[in-house]
Amino acid sequence: MFAATLASPLPVQCPARAAGPGLALATVSIIIPVYNEATGIESLLAYLRRATANCPGLEIIVADGGSTDNSPALAQRAGATVVRSPRKGRAAQLNYGARHAGGDILYFLHADSYPPPGFVADLRRAQQQGYGSGCYRLAFDHGHWFLRFSAWCTRLPLLLVRFGDQSLFMRREIFEQIGGFREDLLVMEDQEIVRRLQAHGPFQVLPGAVTTSARKYLDNGVFRLQAAFTLIAGLYWLGMSQPRLVGLYRRLIRQDKL
Repeated sequence: MFAATLASPLPVQCPARAAGPGLALATVSIIIPVYNEATGIESLLAYLRRATANCPGLEIIVADGGSTDNSPALAQRAGATVVRSPRKGRAAQLNYGARHAGGDILYFLHADSYPPPGFVADLRRAQQQGYGSGCYRLAFDHGHWFLRFSAWCTRLPLLLVRFGDQSLFMRREIFEQIGGFREDLLVMEDQEIVRRLQAHGPFQVLPGAVTTSARKYLDNGVFRLQAAFTLIAGLYWLGMSQPRLVGLYRRLIRQDKL
Protein backbone atom coordinates (compact mmCIF):
# COMPACT_ATOMS: atom_id res chain seq x y z
CA MET A 1 0.00 0.00 0.00
CA PHE A 2 2.80 2.40 0.85
CA ALA A 3 4.53 1.47 -2.42
CA ALA A 4 1.42 2.52 -4.31
CA THR A 5 1.38 5.79 -2.41
CA LEU A 6 4.99 6.45 -3.34
CA ALA A 7 4.35 5.68 -6.98
CA SER A 8 1.51 8.19 -7.33
CA PRO A 9 2.13 11.90 -7.98
CA LEU A 10 2.05 14.16 -4.94
CA PRO A 11 0.14 17.43 -5.26
CA VAL A 12 2.48 19.70 -3.30
CA GLN A 13 0.75 22.61 -1.58
CA CYS A 14 3.50 24.56 0.09
CA PRO A 15 3.28 28.37 0.14
CA ALA A 16 6.51 30.25 -0.37
CA ARG A 17 5.30 33.20 1.70
CA ALA A 18 3.36 33.61 4.91
CA ALA A 19 -0.34 34.37 4.51
CA GLY A 20 -0.19 37.98 5.62
CA PRO A 21 1.99 41.11 5.65
CA GLY A 22 4.70 41.12 8.27
CA LEU A 23 4.32 37.40 9.01
CA ALA A 24 7.41 35.25 8.62
CA LEU A 25 7.06 31.80 7.14
CA ALA A 26 7.15 29.29 9.99
CA THR A 27 10.01 26.82 9.71
CA VAL A 28 9.19 23.14 10.26
CA SER A 29 11.27 20.34 11.79
CA ILE A 30 10.11 16.79 11.11
CA ILE A 31 11.39 14.53 13.90
CA ILE A 32 11.31 10.75 13.44
CA PRO A 33 12.32 8.31 16.22
CA VAL A 34 14.01 5.20 14.83
CA TYR A 35 15.05 1.84 16.18
CA ASN A 36 15.89 -0.89 13.64
CA GLU A 37 13.76 0.56 10.83
CA ALA A 38 16.06 -0.35 7.94
CA THR A 39 13.25 -2.02 5.99
CA GLY A 40 11.20 1.15 5.70
CA ILE A 41 13.11 4.31 6.55
CA GLU A 42 14.37 4.98 3.02
CA SER A 43 10.86 4.76 1.54
CA LEU A 44 9.46 7.13 4.16
CA LEU A 45 12.23 9.68 3.66
CA ALA A 46 11.87 9.49 -0.13
CA TYR A 47 8.16 10.17 0.25
CA LEU A 48 8.79 13.10 2.58
CA ARG A 49 11.36 14.58 0.21
CA ARG A 50 8.92 14.40 -2.69
CA ALA A 51 6.02 15.73 -0.63
CA THR A 52 8.08 18.73 0.52
CA ALA A 53 10.05 19.36 -2.68
CA ASN A 54 8.78 22.95 -2.99
CA CYS A 55 8.77 23.73 0.73
CA PRO A 56 11.35 26.16 2.06
CA GLY A 57 12.27 26.29 5.74
CA LEU A 58 12.07 22.56 6.43
CA GLU A 59 14.39 19.96 7.96
CA ILE A 60 14.11 16.23 8.64
CA ILE A 61 15.74 14.84 11.78
CA VAL A 62 16.02 11.12 12.50
CA ALA A 63 16.62 10.38 16.20
CA ASP A 64 18.15 6.93 16.43
CA GLY A 65 17.83 4.93 19.64
CA GLY A 66 20.82 2.62 19.16
CA SER A 67 19.73 0.62 16.12
CA THR A 68 21.63 -2.60 15.53
CA ASP A 69 20.86 -2.53 11.79
CA ASN A 70 21.91 0.12 9.28
CA SER A 71 18.98 2.46 9.87
CA PRO A 72 21.20 5.50 10.67
CA ALA A 73 23.32 5.08 7.53
CA LEU A 74 20.25 4.63 5.32
CA ALA A 75 18.57 7.71 6.82
CA GLN A 76 21.68 9.80 6.34
CA ARG A 77 22.05 8.61 2.76
CA ALA A 78 18.43 9.60 2.15
CA GLY A 79 19.20 13.17 3.20
CA ALA A 80 18.03 13.29 6.81
CA THR A 81 20.03 14.71 9.67
CA VAL A 82 20.74 11.77 11.98
CA VAL A 83 21.25 12.29 15.71
CA ARG A 84 21.98 9.43 18.08
CA SER A 85 19.99 9.60 21.28
CA PRO A 86 21.92 8.50 24.39
CA ARG A 87 18.72 6.81 25.58
CA LYS A 88 16.46 4.38 23.79
CA GLY A 89 12.74 5.01 24.07
CA ARG A 90 10.34 7.02 21.94
CA ALA A 91 9.92 9.89 24.41
CA ALA A 92 13.67 10.23 25.01
CA GLN A 93 14.44 10.06 21.29
CA LEU A 94 11.78 12.64 20.42
CA ASN A 95 13.07 15.04 23.07
CA TYR A 96 16.63 14.54 21.87
CA GLY A 97 15.62 15.17 18.28
CA ALA A 98 13.74 18.32 19.31
CA ARG A 99 16.85 19.65 21.06
CA HIS A 100 18.68 19.41 17.73
CA ALA A 101 15.82 20.93 15.72
CA GLY A 102 15.64 24.53 14.59
CA GLY A 103 12.03 24.77 13.42
CA ASP A 104 9.29 27.01 14.74
CA ILE A 105 6.94 24.03 14.39
CA LEU A 106 7.98 20.58 15.62
CA TYR A 107 6.31 17.70 13.79
CA PHE A 108 6.75 14.29 15.42
CA LEU A 109 6.24 11.38 13.05
CA HIS A 110 6.55 7.60 13.47
CA ALA A 111 8.85 5.74 11.09
CA ASP A 112 5.99 3.65 9.64
CA SER A 113 3.52 6.53 9.17
CA TYR A 114 3.00 8.66 6.06
CA PRO A 115 1.41 12.13 6.37
CA PRO A 116 -0.92 13.33 3.60
CA PRO A 117 0.38 15.43 0.69
CA GLY A 118 0.38 19.12 1.58
CA PHE A 119 1.00 18.43 5.26
CA VAL A 120 3.54 21.24 5.68
CA ALA A 121 0.98 23.76 4.44
CA ASP A 122 -1.53 22.23 6.89
CA LEU A 123 0.85 22.72 9.81
CA ARG A 124 1.65 26.30 8.89
CA ARG A 125 -2.02 27.10 8.36
CA ALA A 126 -2.91 25.69 11.78
CA GLN A 127 -0.19 27.79 13.38
CA GLN A 128 -1.42 30.94 11.60
CA GLN A 129 -4.96 30.18 12.80
CA GLY A 130 -3.78 30.16 16.42
CA TYR A 131 -3.53 26.44 17.14
CA GLY A 132 -0.59 25.60 19.38
CA SER A 133 -0.65 21.88 18.68
CA GLY A 134 -2.57 19.13 16.99
CA CYS A 135 -2.52 15.91 15.01
CA TYR A 136 -4.07 14.20 12.00
CA ARG A 137 -6.74 11.55 11.83
CA LEU A 138 -5.53 8.00 11.27
CA ALA A 139 -5.75 5.56 8.37
CA PHE A 140 -4.28 2.08 8.00
CA ASP A 141 -2.66 0.58 4.91
CA HIS A 142 -5.04 -2.40 5.13
CA GLY A 143 -8.76 -2.65 4.47
CA HIS A 144 -9.85 -4.80 7.45
CA TRP A 145 -13.24 -3.47 8.59
CA PHE A 146 -12.22 -3.16 12.22
CA LEU A 147 -9.10 -1.17 11.33
CA ARG A 148 -11.22 1.14 9.20
CA PHE A 149 -13.61 1.58 12.13
CA SER A 150 -10.75 2.27 14.56
CA ALA A 151 -9.29 4.80 12.15
CA TRP A 152 -12.70 6.51 11.79
CA CYS A 153 -12.88 6.95 15.56
CA THR A 154 -9.75 9.15 15.54
CA ARG A 155 -11.81 12.04 14.15
CA LEU A 156 -13.67 12.21 17.48
CA PRO A 157 -12.59 14.92 19.98
CA LEU A 158 -11.61 12.38 22.65
CA LEU A 159 -8.27 11.96 24.38
CA LEU A 160 -8.77 8.17 24.41
CA VAL A 161 -8.38 8.07 20.62
CA ARG A 162 -5.23 10.18 20.41
CA PHE A 163 -2.24 8.01 19.47
CA GLY A 164 1.31 8.69 18.33
CA ASP A 165 0.59 7.02 14.97
CA GLN A 166 -1.53 10.05 14.12
CA SER A 167 1.64 12.18 14.28
CA LEU A 168 1.78 15.28 16.46
CA PHE A 169 2.70 18.89 15.82
CA MET A 170 3.28 21.74 18.22
CA ARG A 171 4.86 25.16 18.29
CA ARG A 172 8.37 25.07 19.67
CA GLU A 173 7.63 27.46 22.51
CA ILE A 174 4.76 25.28 23.71
CA PHE A 175 6.94 22.16 23.58
CA GLU A 176 9.46 23.97 25.78
CA GLN A 177 6.83 25.37 28.13
CA ILE A 178 5.31 21.96 28.89
CA GLY A 179 8.72 20.29 29.19
CA GLY A 180 8.45 17.98 26.18
CA PHE A 181 7.68 14.27 26.42
CA ARG A 182 7.96 12.48 29.75
CA GLU A 183 10.98 10.23 29.39
CA ASP A 184 9.94 8.06 32.32
CA LEU A 185 7.03 6.79 30.21
CA LEU A 186 7.81 3.95 27.79
CA VAL A 187 4.14 3.36 27.01
CA MET A 188 1.28 5.89 26.76
CA GLU A 189 3.69 8.79 26.36
CA ASP A 190 1.59 10.01 23.42
CA GLN A 191 -1.72 10.32 25.28
CA GLU A 192 0.05 11.84 28.28
CA ILE A 193 1.57 14.70 26.29
CA VAL A 194 -1.66 15.30 24.34
CA ARG A 195 -3.48 15.72 27.66
CA ARG A 196 -1.03 18.46 28.65
CA LEU A 197 -1.17 20.08 25.22
CA GLN A 198 -4.97 20.23 25.29
CA ALA A 199 -4.87 21.84 28.74
CA HIS A 200 -2.34 24.38 27.48
CA GLY A 201 -4.29 25.77 24.53
CA PRO A 202 -6.18 25.09 21.27
CA PHE A 203 -5.48 21.59 19.88
CA GLN A 204 -6.60 20.82 16.33
CA VAL A 205 -7.39 17.44 14.78
CA LEU A 206 -6.60 18.15 11.13
CA PRO A 207 -9.09 16.84 8.55
CA GLY A 208 -6.56 14.74 6.61
CA ALA A 209 -5.19 11.36 7.66
CA VAL A 210 -1.78 9.88 8.35
CA THR A 211 -1.51 6.42 6.79
CA THR A 212 0.24 3.99 9.11
CA SER A 213 1.31 0.36 8.80
CA ALA A 214 -1.08 -2.35 9.96
CA ARG A 215 1.78 -4.86 10.20
CA LYS A 216 1.68 -5.16 13.97
CA TYR A 217 -2.07 -5.80 13.88
CA LEU A 218 -1.65 -8.47 11.22
CA ASP A 219 1.23 -10.15 13.06
CA ASN A 220 -0.61 -10.22 16.39
CA GLY A 221 -4.18 -10.61 15.16
CA VAL A 222 -6.37 -7.53 14.75
CA PHE A 223 -8.75 -8.18 17.63
CA ARG A 224 -6.09 -9.67 19.90
CA LEU A 225 -3.85 -6.61 19.52
CA GLN A 226 -6.70 -4.17 19.99
CA ALA A 227 -7.70 -5.99 23.17
CA ALA A 228 -4.10 -5.78 24.42
CA PHE A 229 -3.90 -2.07 23.68
CA THR A 230 -7.26 -1.45 25.39
CA LEU A 231 -6.14 -3.38 28.48
CA ILE A 232 -2.84 -1.51 28.72
CA ALA A 233 -4.53 1.87 28.24
CA GLY A 234 -7.13 1.08 30.88
CA LEU A 235 -4.52 -0.03 33.39
CA TYR A 236 -2.48 3.10 32.67
CA TRP A 237 -5.44 5.36 33.44
CA LEU A 238 -6.09 3.32 36.59
CA GLY A 239 -2.56 4.12 37.75
CA MET A 240 -0.54 0.96 37.06
CA SER A 241 3.21 1.61 37.22
CA GLN A 242 5.31 1.86 34.07
CA PRO A 243 7.48 -1.21 34.86
CA ARG A 244 4.37 -3.38 35.18
CA LEU A 245 2.81 -1.88 32.04
CA VAL A 246 6.01 -2.46 30.08
CA GLY A 247 6.19 -6.05 31.30
CA LEU A 248 2.59 -6.64 30.26
CA TYR A 249 3.22 -5.04 26.87
CA ARG A 250 6.18 -7.30 26.22
CA ARG A 251 4.24 -10.40 27.19
CA LEU A 252 1.19 -9.60 25.08
CA ILE A 253 2.55 -7.95 21.96
CA ARG A 254 4.89 -9.46 19.40
CA GLN A 255 7.47 -7.33 17.54
CA ASP A 256 7.45 -4.58 20.13
CA LYS A 257 10.50 -2.33 20.28
CA LEU A 258 10.40 -1.29 23.91
